[in-house]
Amino acid sequence: MTLRMKDAHPRPLDLKKVSIEDPYWSPYLNLIRNTVIPYQWEALNDRVPDADPSRAIRNFRIAAGLETGKFEGFVFQDSDLYKWLEAVGYALAVSPDPDLERIADEAIELIAAAQQADGYLNTYFTVAEPERRWTNLTDCHELYCAGHLIEAAVAYFYGTGKRNLLDVACRLADHVDALFGPGPGQIRGYDGHQEIELALVKLAEATGADKYMRLASFFIDERGQQPSFFRQEWESRGRTSYWQPGVVQKEPPSLAYHQADKPVREQSVATGHAVRAVYMYAAMADLAARNNDEGLLAACRRLWNNVVHKQMYVNGSIGSTHHGEAFTFDYDLPNDTNYSETCASIGLILFAQRMLRLEARGEYGDVLERALYNTVTAGMASDGKHFFYVNPMEVWPEASAGNPGKHHVKAVRQKWYGCACCPPNVARLLSSLGSYAYSASEDALYAHLHIGGEAKLDIAGRQVTLRTSSELPWSGRVALTLAEASGAGAFTLAVRVPSWSPQSAFSLNGTPLSPDIRDGYAYVERDWQEGDVFEIALDMQPRRIYAAADARANAGRVALQRGPLVYCIEETDNGAPIASLAIRAGSELRPLQGDGRLAGTVLLEADGLRQTDPADAGGALYRTSPPESAPQRIVAVPYTLWGNREPGEMQVWIRELP
Repeated sequence: MTLRMKDAHPRPLDLKKVSIEDPYWSPYLNLIRNTVIPYQWEALNDRVPDADPSRAIRNFRIAAGLETGKFEGFVFQDSDLYKWLEAVGYALAVSPDPDLERIADEAIELIAAAQQADGYLNTYFTVAEPERRWTNLTDCHELYCAGHLIEAAVAYFYGTGKRNLLDVACRLADHVDALFGPGPGQIRGYDGHQEIELALVKLAEATGADKYMRLASFFIDERGQQPSFFRQEWESRGRTSYWQPGVVQKEPPSLAYHQADKPVREQSVATGHAVRAVYMYAAMADLAARNNDEGLLAACRRLWNNVVHKQMYVNGSIGSTHHGEAFTFDYDLPNDTNYSETCASIGLILFAQRMLRLEARGEYGDVLERALYNTVTAGMASDGKHFFYVNPMEVWPEASAGNPGKHHVKAVRQKWYGCACCPPNVARLLSSLGSYAYSASEDALYAHLHIGGEAKLDIAGRQVTLRTSSELPWSGRVALTLAEASGAGAFTLAVRVPSWSPQSAFSLNGTPLSPDIRDGYAYVERDWQEGDVFEIALDMQPRRIYAAADARANAGRVALQRGPLVYCIEETDNGAPIASLAIRAGSELRPLQGDGRLAGTVLLEADGLRQTDPADAGGALYRTSPPESAPQRIVAVPYTLWGNREPGEMQVWIRELP
């Protein structure tokens, strides 16, 4: 969505001015609106049988004095409701729905009733420990929850024009603004889980109040300053943690885990909790754009390069360990124990979108697309009622059940989670998908994602309607048509050329064209006329992907990609154990039409082999004789669709043998 901006960088198009009519993405958006949002409302109200309870609505009812009882759930449980409301705000912006709006208004009324007289709003501390507000920012996520409330409020105000939730958010933000800062008596601190920083930028844009932008800058600039706020806070509460009440700890909180070991402008390596990191990087990029801050931009570039080129999985996921849901170190990308939280890929998309505002580089759009088409959509089942928190690269169901180190790796999606940050995060991202497809400056329109539909905008003094027709991800044809174009005057159309398409062909009104290609974008400047058609034929040849030698987990292995989709092999198509399969080097990767639950999709098949124990092995665990090999056809499915059939083994990186 687009709100009031003061910087001169290209801005995302107004969500209300982008309509998506796309064979691939429209079913996802319909699923979000018709199934996911209603289902998640039931989950928040604890009305989904056999699912982990949320308690979110009940906690608000207790905090508002409408029920009696104790707080239940995680200390940050409020944020699940806020993300759901944000998704609703975007959905209503695209398509009004009086019944959904009525439900949301009732939820907002409940939230407002739980707000305290001074503007404070957090059901855990209101119900359980009112005397300990703002005493444990390291663990308790008060500002994180406030950030998600603010984002929901801005989205709902934008979608409906109603200020009811925005007024709640402003009162809370004013309370935070009075409490935090460099002034006398203020708290020179920041949250253990970043989120409020990027939310405050949105609030400043929605209200025009620069104080919220200054507060966002304070939280970013104060982080990592010494002496450490987190360690001072830890000392003041007797060296204890919320997670182990009453237990005096020997070690203080890890500053690197919280991205607070050094000022953000000096950071160059992604460390710690992956979601927190990329939420912070997104805020840094926001502020770099808003304030023309070259120091922040330089830090964003360094951190981007480290994440994408040394710590990102091939499916656009990040966070390689379940210990702390965190980054580890460069090239440490295990396949069978990785965490790759859905929220982390969403945060990476937020970061990428903001970097695209700062500079039109195809790599930012490529990563945004990679995470979107693969990990984010893999986080939700095709029925819209089951979700992955963790997005593994390799699954052996018996190991998930029997190995404590792999309990976090699920072979099937779950109905809900006690910590359910990911499901409503998917809903809010996909509900706002139109705002990621395009951006525009005064004289240039950028097409970042090739998604069918229409975009309306004012550019170069003209009113323009751009209609996109896309056959991705199954076919490579993309056509951009100037359906309407008032007046006259030249402007530039800049279209991302995906890095996965090494041989792309372009035409204008049916005539071959060689556009100016810079940093992954094809630029065409002209006095565009109604009916002009700029067409791209993208290279959909299936490709083998190889990892750097330092990525030890993938030595001798290959991943498969076609268009934006990364593929995997499942037990359903190939039998078990899939670890005994190998693809033949140089064998043709053949597109194959899916059937059954995968009807309408494109699969890949290749000649491979299966290695088995020799006949004389006698069941020995170890032996000196080599395995026997037999030819086997290998079938790969899009990673984003895995786990939608029978439960079983899955693997992205496949051994490659002569």
